[in-house]
Formats: sequence, structure tokens, C-alpha cells
Amino acid sequence: YLGLPASSSHTLIGSIIGVGIANQLIQGKSGVAGVDWSQAANVGYALLLSPVVGFFAAGLLLLTMKVLVKNPALYAEPKPHHPPPWWIRGLLVLTCTGVSFAHGSNDGQKGMGLIMLILIGIVPTAYALNRAIDSTDVAQFRALASVTQASLVKASDNAAVPADPRQALTDYVRDRKLTPETVPALAAVAGEISALVGNHETLAQVPAAAVPNMRNDMYLASETIRLMGRQKEPTFDTETSDNLAAFKRALDNATKFIPLWVKVAVAIALGLGTMVGWKRIVVTVGEKIGKTHLTYAQGGAAEVVAMGTIFAADMYGLPVSTTHVLSSGVAGTMAANKSGLQLSTVRNLAMAWVLTLPVAIILSGGLYILLRQLM
Repeated sequence: YLGLPASSSHTLIGSIIGVGIANQLIQGKSGVAGVDWSQAANVGYALLLSPVVGFFAAGLLLLTMKVLVKNPALYAEPKPHHPPPWWIRGLLVLTCTGVSFAHGSNDGQKGMGLIMLILIGIVPTAYALNRAIDSTDVAQFRALASVTQASLVKASDNAAVPADPRQALTDYVRDRKLTPETVPALAAVAGEISALVGNHETLAQVPAAAVPNMRNDMYLASETIRLMGRQKEPTFDTETSDNLAAFKRALDNATKFIPLWVKVAVAIALGLGTMVGWKRIVVTVGEKIGKTHLTYAQGGAAEVVAMGTIFAADMYGLPVSTTHVLSSGVAGTMAANKSGLQLSTVRNLAMAWVLTLPVAIILSGGLYILLRQLM
């Protein structure tokens, strides 16, 4: 409404963190236990540092363009009702398309992930497991689970299985502390997964009542394997490590999937949202960050840097804010061009950059606690 480019990435991630903290507090546990803080830290670094990268990289790119490309039309302020030359227009169309594609790739992943969280919570029987897996894949999955169980039993020297193997894995995932019970517990859960899957030719045949437990077992096993690999503890032989890696891929294929209609719905929503709400943001970015109007070269430099930064973040699975990377890139070109910055707009952008995440955490956590009390 105010025309400020606030970040949907900050808002979404803050909301998830807030709910995780609030859920643990309601259960009388430490709030920090409800969030994977190592992942949250990686996300936080990406969100906070990407605008800084955008600022300096866009400014440097503009200065480089001035040295290499001498055409004055690129650096002149656009004239009202005078369209740019065709080659400049083509350049801007290409860079805008790149930013849009990168934006859709990064924000689309976040949107699809959020929708799947909601679907799994509301209709778990339909979306908790990938029911598109056929009988051949299920047979391979069952065999792989059995082989992995045997490898883990051998690696643990036939140690006794804890009374509650699921709880042992839950404690490991939460506390990140390996105990003598962890490997035997993982072997036991792998065996139970093999037995559960073995009762059905396809995952679509799994009864509704059994779906939540099966998904939970698969999640615990996959997350345990991931953490063991990340911490490099315990040390397994090559055969066991290969079996664990293949088993984890099969587990993720069964639980981490997105139906085609969700992808299409998110793409349409992103496109329609941009079509409806573009004008206020465009005016802010193009006319109110600097003291002079954005030139073609400045816009192109900011867009190229935004596109590259977002694609790089995609490669490493990190969410970044298209809004903040692009607006900071524009600010960087203004600084490099010595055009001057409108401090009031920059201040508001910085406040939105810093405050969106904590405000989203507080609001989502408070709303979650309120709804839990009312329901």
C-alpha cells in the first residue's frame, strides 16, 4: 500500500520460525528447540548479505559499463513519451525477463513449499506420501530399506535396539547428539519402513490411518541420515555409506514431492500478483531511490546483478529477497553514478529490510498461540 518493496521471503521465513518457536513454548519446552537454527542461520546470512552484494556488484558493473560501452544513450535520463532505441529496449526486456525468471524460481520454491506444508497438515492422506510411485519403484524401495537395515545392524555390532527407536531418532534430530542407541534405532526404523511398504504394491494403497506414521518414520530416517552425513559421525564403511545415501534419496522421493497443479497455481499467482501490484513498486524503485531518474544503464546493471545473485542462491538452495537485491542494486548504481540517494526512501527500505523478519516472527507466533487457545 505504501509502495515500499517489502520482502515476501523475509515474511514467509519469519512466519515459519515464529510458529516453530511458539509451538515449543506451548509445550513447555525451550523455544529454540522448535527451529533448526543451523538452517535458519544460513537463511539469515543469505537474506542479510544478498542486498549488500547487490549494492556493490551493481555499482561496479555500472562503472565497468561506462568504461567499455561509450554510447551516451545508455546513460541519459529517459525522456517522457520518447521510447528508447530498439537495442536498448531489447536489452532491458532480456534483463527484466531474467530477473522475472530468477524471481519465479526462488519465490516459486518458497510458495510451493508453503502450500505443501498446508496440504500435508490438512489432508495428509492425499499429500503426505508420493502416491505416483509405481510398483517397481516400491519393490526397489523395500529392497533398499532391507539392505540398509542389514548394513546398519552390522555397523552397530548387533547392538541392542532401544525400547522406542522413534523417540531415539527424534532426540537425535532435535539435540544433534549421537548416542549408542542412534544407529540401532535407525536400523530398526529402516526395518519397520521396509515392512510397512512391503505390505502394499504401491504407496497409493497405504491405508489413510497408516500414512502419518509412515511419513513420520520416513522423515526421521531421512533427517537422521542427513545429520550423520553432515556431522561425519559415526564413520561408516563405503558400502554402508552408499546404502544410506541411496536410501535417503528413496525416502525423499517418497515424501518430498510437489504435484503439477501446485506448480501451476504458484506460477499463476506470481504472475497475477506482479501484474496487479507492479506500479507502486516500480515508481519507488525507478524514481524515489535516487535523486535523479533511473537511466537505462543503471536499470540494466541492477537487473543483471539481481538475476545473477538469485540464480546463485538457487544453486545453493538459499532463499533471497528479489525485492531487496534489486532495490539495493539500484541504490548501488545511484551511488556509483554520484546521482545521490533520497535518504527518506533509503531509510524506509532499510527499516523494511531489518524489521520484516522479527515482526513476522512475533505476529505469526502470537497468532498461532491465539488460535491454539481458541480451538
